[in-house]
Amino acid sequence: MPTLVRISTTPVKSLRLHHPEEIRLEPFGVAADRRFYLIRPDGRLLAGVHHGPLALVSADWDALRDRLRLTFPDGALVEDDVRLDGPEVTDFWGHRVPGHVVEGPWAGALSTYAGRPVRIAKADEPAGGVDVEPLTLVSSESIAELGRRAAAGELDARRFRMLLEIEGVQPHEEDTWTGRQVRLGEAVVEIGGPVPRCATTTRDPATGQRDLDTLREIAAYRGKRDGKHVDFGVYARVVAPGRVRVGDPVEPV
Repeated sequence: MPTLVRISTTPVKSLRLHHPEEIRLEPFGVAADRRFYLIRPDGRLLAGVHHGPLALVSADWDALRDRLRLTFPDGALVEDDVRLDGPEVTDFWGHRVPGHVVEGPWAGALSTYAGRPVRIAKADEPAGGVDVEPLTLVSSESIAELGRRAAAGELDARRFRMLLEIEGVQPHEEDTWTGRQVRLGEAVVEIGGPVPRCATTTRDPATGQRDLDTLREIAAYRGKRDGKHVDFGVYARVVAPGRVRVGDPVEPV
């Protein structure tokens, strides 16, 4: 039977992934996942596709105290209470995310690290910083198949930054579940459409540097949807909320 083998979250979109053993799935996703995101001076989103080494900065958010800490690769810590400034609506590749700019020391530290002006914003809604749907899912077998096709050996699944990674299916079997409901631990989710990938996936998550043309390699054996979208993994939405733990069975119903 397929099982859940990895959970990947981050309180700040594009920063280092955490791998909790347990989460709670709500209709909006995971409350602490991608609650914050980075923006440029003109209000446009700044993501890992624009600066890969952001994935090496770790973020920890105490939601009860609303206190945010960033840990940089050199060990430097930047921590403070979250204080909101003016409202900001940011375009996330076609959908608009309402939030507020966050005051504090993080913008200066991130700007220095990224070598460009960066501000940090907090989404008004929990998990507001997700791209399209609240959940994403991919199988270990799909990632292994890509590694085989690309003659790249074992690939680090973190490069795809998917919330849920499962194991125990055929390569890309998750694509065939579109429209079906799947039980994950205490929760039930409905599998949606494919996830179109961007150049973020070309970067080694351990270094933030480009090391594999994943988009070309995926397209070489899977083609392009509508002649332009390179798909890998699937979206999902929550039908019945509940706790989900690493090791839970994944059961299409």
